Amino acid sequence: MELFIHELDWRVRIFDALSYPTLILRPDRTIIAVNKVFLSKYNVTEEEVVGKTCHDDVLPTHSSPKIPCTTDFCPHLTAKESAKTRSIQVQTKDKDGNPCWEERVFSPIIDENGNVKYIIESIRDISRVKNLEKKYSEMRELIDKVVQSSVSGIMAADRSGNIILMNEAAEKLFGYSILDANEVNIENFYPAGVAREIMRKLRDESLGGKGKLPITNVNILTHNKEEVPVEMTAAIIYEGEREAATAAIFNDLREKYAVAKKLEEAEEQLAHSEKLASIGRLAAGVAHEINNPLTSILLYGNMMYEALEADHPLSENLRFILEDAQRCTEIVKNLLAYSRQAAPSRAVFYLNNMVNESLALIRDQKFFMNVNVVKNFDDHQILVNADKNQLCQVLINLLINAFDAMEHKGTLTLTTYRDLENHRAFIEVSDTGCGIPEQNLSKIFDPFFTTKELGKGTGLGLSMAYGIMKENQGSISIKSTGPEGTTILLELPEEPVTDEFAFVSIG
Repeated sequence: MELFIHELDWRVRIFDALSYPTLILRPDRTIIAVNKVFLSKYNVTEEEVVGKTCHDDVLPTHSSPKIPCTTDFCPHLTAKESAKTRSIQVQTKDKDGNPCWEERVFSPIIDENGNVKYIIESIRDISRVKNLEKKYSEMRELIDKVVQSSVSGIMAADRSGNIILMNEAAEKLFGYSILDANEVNIENFYPAGVAREIMRKLRDESLGGKGKLPITNVNILTHNKEEVPVEMTAAIIYEGEREAATAAIFNDLREKYAVAKKLEEAEEQLAHSEKLASIGRLAAGVAHEINNPLTSILLYGNMMYEALEADHPLSENLRFILEDAQRCTEIVKNLLAYSRQAAPSRAVFYLNNMVNESLALIRDQKFFMNVNVVKNFDDHQILVNADKNQLCQVLINLLINAFDAMEHKGTLTLTTYRDLENHRAFIEVSDTGCGIPEQNLSKIFDPFFTTKELGKGTGLGLSMAYGIMKENQGSISIKSTGPEGTTILLELPEEPVTDEFAFVSIG
């Protein structure tokens, strides 16, 4: 008897030493014992609890008549019927009325016949864990929102290269959906060998540190096998010392490159314009200085030529002098035209008519003898507001250049069309000549640059055309060139159709 009392006392001490509030209940849910931690936590006496049932709403552990049981689930009953431990998590309130979480564990005590004799209920405060879970969940949700809302493509893959994360920007960049992740590997997103090279750099600690790749420019492959330049940075995700996954951030460089190209073109155009302006001022000064002595040379030279007899030995030499002086006069005229500072005399006219008039102004019909002229004019009467005479001058210059390039045999095609959306009008002059050498393309509009033989061109024609088109808010460019021929493109703003011109067009 003494041994039994001693053993019982030992078990009671263990029961009271438990760190969680604990109750012992019969299978009928009557409480037969509580430990000291329970009494202390809930500030009750043993008499207030023992003999009550677990669903008694006067118990201090209940903040609702349905806690911990519900009409559909009773963990005490489930533990008794299954003879296995059951648990439930419930949200309650502490003594100050603040919300808290508890985990209640119901462990059956089996007698020697295998029947459930008692149920031990332990009450564990899991508020801290729940709060951490909530914060973690909120943090994960925030990270997901940040990742998905990022304008940069973000992607992650496991050790085998299988895609485990792809945000919307990455889906748009690569042309894949996260639903396609099971069908593609990370190597499918790069040209051959690039993915392995990236992994090599990631493992090279001398580049960006262990498992880190600094900003690198590479080409990626889209779903349509299009190579796209991107700026990327990447990292290896470790679990301890083991490589678990890789993650990368991508920024599409196409728009950046396009802007840089436009900026470079604008800078080149500005430099070209400044050069043309400087040469124009120089040309004007030189032309005026030369013009006066040339006038005297021609005047007195002609007087001497007329005074000499036809068979005079100096007559032919004097004629050569006058011819060269006359050629100098033409050069001076071109210089003065190139350096003009007067604003263009604008008027509204039909583009197709102007092209026809320019053709008619070429009086030397030998140009057309072995050349087939093809007109692909827009059916619509395109209106422009510009200096008609200046544009005729540009077009005639282009036509003569085309004839020369074809050595006066081939096909000359004149095309007009318009861009309705951007209100632009276009003229294309295409020849079937030998084309422009690549090394000359950057110099073709430079003043005094010419590929013609000495004495057959001043190199001012295309340069003047460039200046005229710019003065008329237009542009001139080489659309294409090669062994099959060259196409020069003229672009001008299209003028809106008024009632006056609508009537003339219909008539």
